[in-house]
Amino acid sequence: MNYVLGIDGGGSKTLCILMDAECQVLGRGAAGASNYQSIGVAAAIQSIHSAIQTAASEALKFTNTIQISAICLGLAGVGRSGDIEIVKSMVQELQNSQFLPITWDVQPANIVVCHDALIALVGGVGHDVGIVVAAGTGSIVFGRNHQGETKRVGGWGYILGDEGSAYKIAVAGMQAALKSYDGREISTSLVPNFQQHLGLQNIAELIEVIYRRGWGVKEIASLAPIVDLAAASGDELANNIINNAVKELVTSTSTVINAMFIPNSVVEIVTTGSVWRGKSQIHEKFTTAIVNHFPQVKVMFPRYEPAYGAGLLALQSLSISHEKFNSAI
Repeated sequence: MNYVLGIDGGGSKTLCILMDAECQVLGRGAAGASNYQSIGVAAAIQSIHSAIQTAASEALKFTNTIQISAICLGLAGVGRSGDIEIVKSMVQELQNSQFLPITWDVQPANIVVCHDALIALVGGVGHDVGIVVAAGTGSIVFGRNHQGETKRVGGWGYILGDEGSAYKIAVAGMQAALKSYDGREISTSLVPNFQQHLGLQNIAELIEVIYRRGWGVKEIASLAPIVDLAAASGDELANNIINNAVKELVTSTSTVINAMFIPNSVVEIVTTGSVWRGKSQIHEKFTTAIVNHFPQVKVMFPRYEPAYGAGLLALQSLSISHEKFNSAI
């Protein structure tokens, strides 16, 4: 029996699934961050080790021995060849661990390292052809076609890009509130809503919150639901912000479709991230707009989690050549 590991590693948490050759999940484990670029290699290895250990311990309820034949790690920030080599060296350290309740029989061709957008796509649609539109703290659109060609649009970070993300929605909301306070914009419920949420006496106190408390990208992005709820309640400025976010995401997605797929072909688009769970019908607006441009597309929420997508890619590495698989990544 072939068993594989699928790892979804990010800047805040790591998820691992242990899967058999029939795509059945036998164990699942979670741990802390594993983005080695921000926390270091040693800490990233420890997080991955902990997640594997928990998943393997669960799997031992169903089988006496676990021999791992392949592993896929989909990690945030991994894209260059140098990154891939570093992650593969991390896997070698994991294989040398005496504290994991598994044995390893993993050939170099069966160590798959890719960025987290690919495992989100594969987990989302259940296979490796389609488009993922990720809109959470940041944003990115990533597609892969039947020829194994890939294209990404966006994902350039909060300063250079991330259009349609929670961060950009939150910033636009605060800017609109302050413009309204100045008299440069119409009245908006964003002013009292931000004040109430943050415990401010005056909206001008946003200066202290954003600049003097040292708020980072994630803290600012956490304010996006305030804009979303205001839009859902009919606030004009808030709705303009949501509509602009939809427009940006539609443009990015259209760019990938036009570049990667033949006209009028059926394309599955999976939407992932916190932005899509809003109350302002942002998902419905996006779906309507993209289908108007491309009637054959199918927009969906994820079928499976990204870690499951990593497991599927690990299984795929056992059945196709190393060269062909790497060209897909």
